[in-house]
Amino acid sequence: MPRFTGFAHITLSVRNRDASVDFYRSVLGFEEYRKRDDDRSLHTDCQHKSGVMLGFTQHRDHFNGLFDHRHAGVDHIAFEVEHVGDLEAWEDRLSDLDVDHSPIVHSERGSVLNFTDPDGFQLELFCCAEPDNGED
Repeated sequence: MPRFTGFAHITLSVRNRDASVDFYRSVLGFEEYRKRDDDRSLHTDCQHKSGVMLGFTQHRDHFNGLFDHRHAGVDHIAFEVEHVGDLEAWEDRLSDLDVDHSPIVHSERGSVLNFTDPDGFQLELFCCAEPDNGED
């Protein structure tokens, strides 16, 4: 089977391209990479310093409804951080920016912090649980 190179580019259909680009830039640190508009849609690609690429497409004939994760499509987008301390720093940042979010939830698989973007897409920041090295 052919292998992936590890690079991902996710494109989201959004109600307001400029509002989405602003949210991902100011909250998560994405930078505008390329903008392409035509008579059917407005599209901007953004890149994060980690290499993750997100595209935002506003269809000119969009019905303007919020995303619902129960419909077929993307359930959520997860971004991995290295340590629980990083999640705590993100929790502080989201609070400072008045972005509604869950508290950090810890489980045996890892820890997670959830919030949504302006279109209702669920975003997740997570870190994997530390491997059990047998030392107690």
